Amino acid sequence: MSGWRCGDRLLPTGERTLIMGVLNVTPDSFSDGGQFLDPAAAVEHALAMVAGGADIIDVGGESTRPGAEPVSEAEEAARVVPVIRALAAQSPVAISIDTTKAAVAQAALEAGAVIVNDVSALRADMAMTPLVQASGAGVVLMHMLGEPRTMQEHPRYGDVVSDVTAALAGWAVTAEAAGIPRECVALDPGIGFGKTLQHNLALLHHLRTLGALGYPVLVGPSRKSFIGTALGLGVEDRLEATLAVVAWCVAHGAAVVRVHDVQAAVRAVRMTEAIASVGKATPPADRVVLRGLEVFAFHGVHPEEQAKGQPFLIDVEAWLDLAPAAHSDDLSAALDYSRLAATLRSVATQQRYDLIETLAGRLAAAVLAEAGVTRAVVRVAKPQAARALGARDIAVEVVRTR
Repeated sequence: MSGWRCGDRLLPTGERTLIMGVLNVTPDSFSDGGQFLDPAAAVEHALAMVAGGADIIDVGGESTRPGAEPVSEAEEAARVVPVIRALAAQSPVAISIDTTKAAVAQAALEAGAVIVNDVSALRADMAMTPLVQASGAGVVLMHMLGEPRTMQEHPRYGDVVSDVTAALAGWAVTAEAAGIPRECVALDPGIGFGKTLQHNLALLHHLRTLGALGYPVLVGPSRKSFIGTALGLGVEDRLEATLAVVAWCVAHGAAVVRVHDVQAAVRAVRMTEAIASVGKATPPADRVVLRGLEVFAFHGVHPEEQAKGQPFLIDVEAWLDLAPAAHSDDLSAALDYSRLAATLRSVATQQRYDLIETLAGRLAAAVLAEAGVTRAVVRVAKPQAARALGARDIAVEVVRTR
């Protein structure tokens, strides 16, 4: 079973989409500011979300809405710690602390939280990375352009999907290099955080690109202003549109969705999953095969391999139903092997691994992130190493399904 490691828990991200309920104990959050400042009211609402199907409760004591002003560590901790302590005593639900401050995160973890949801991706407070590493907590690395006070002032990107994906990949590698286990890391594209309407729509449309990195993807679209911009709706009228975005995220590989309206979201998620599950018991025998994709990279256990690099040969089988493409003769119904090759090349070169077993697993995750693919067979060969041993071939082959 695949999952997201959060302290002593393994949240089952491979089985179903997890629901993270939003609990803002702030006076100024954009949607529910001031409603749950009283700890008793906050805990009552959290328990109602758990009863409605929430897998995680995300507690925040500082608003990150556009233009929000920061609050002190002491004030933020005073808002969240009593709520987390009381909730942990009354429910086994996984609790997340939404903060960029290490001192607040530490107090929250000591009170019972098991996840640190950091909108700065561990960059705002230098003490946050060692805290997360030492605690073993799960961590959400979110993309944000600038800071809450300024992030919506003319946000610009070269290509928002490539830029956000590359930034998150880099921050994840940095976290792992600091000792945070890969299995503890989840990534969030940061919908609404330094993005225009078109930026947000593009990130949602290409959500599988982020998923191809192999980390659980968390998306928080709930009631956000991009929905209001797209449809001309106030915060109180964004439920249906939020659920539409949630269903899209589930259908395109999100592991976790962060929402205010938990019960409604649970129903939308489970219905989407029910539709997506049809036919999984009898996977198609059709496949797209890509053989001999050559990349030059720096994987290997030996220092010489890491310093000089070497060629790798990649073979891939992507199992999916090709009948729709065969019937329509329409490229949109087919697996775009050109895009797949580019994705595989990116995965194989963006990070260094000691073992080609690890590389093969990451490549298989990228193949499974493609729409309709139910089974991936990936073979990674090291022709240079084979020649050095007098062998014809050295390779690792992995098989992954969903």
